[in-house]
Amino acid sequence: MGDKTTISTLIEGGSASAGPPLGPELGPLPADVGEVVSKINEETSEFEGQEVPVDVEVDEDTGEFTIEVGKPPAAGLIKEELGIESGAAEPNNEKVGELSFEQIAQVARMKASDLVAQDLRGAVKEVAGTAQSMGVRIEDMDAYDFQQSVDDGDFDDRIDSEEGIR
Repeated sequence: MGDKTTISTLIEGGSASAGPPLGPELGPLPADVGEVVSKINEETSEFEGQEVPVDVEVDEDTGEFTIEVGKPPAAGLIKEELGIESGAAEPNNEKVGELSFEQIAQVARMKASDLVAQDLRGAVKEVAGTAQSMGVRIEDMDAYDFQQSVDDGDFDDRIDSEEGIR
């Protein structure tokens, strides 16, 4: 096995192509570009329409490759949940949507491996921080108030009934 080259890029889920940004990076390497693109599209199809971080590691001698697909940013998952194009330009003054507890818990579970939180309580608070910066309310509250409400135990019954994140 020879040296390995890693290509890190953002790809729209299910829409990788042999064009930029991937094609020009893979072109000089011995990997089959079509095969790499096909594998990326297969592994990112569940994130259709969202930007997904992808790392492609190619063995420079054999052309063998591995693909590691990351998860879209929390903001992307929140936008997908709400069906919006972007967050608020002035999130403290403008609100662009509202998440239910179940929606924020789902985003938290999807992002679990990327979060510092060790449990669902911490994970929903982390995702709520992202929601706040986007101008998104949670359970009819400002995201900061939601975080405080979680700290106060107001959502303990719902947190306990949800599946864990790890």
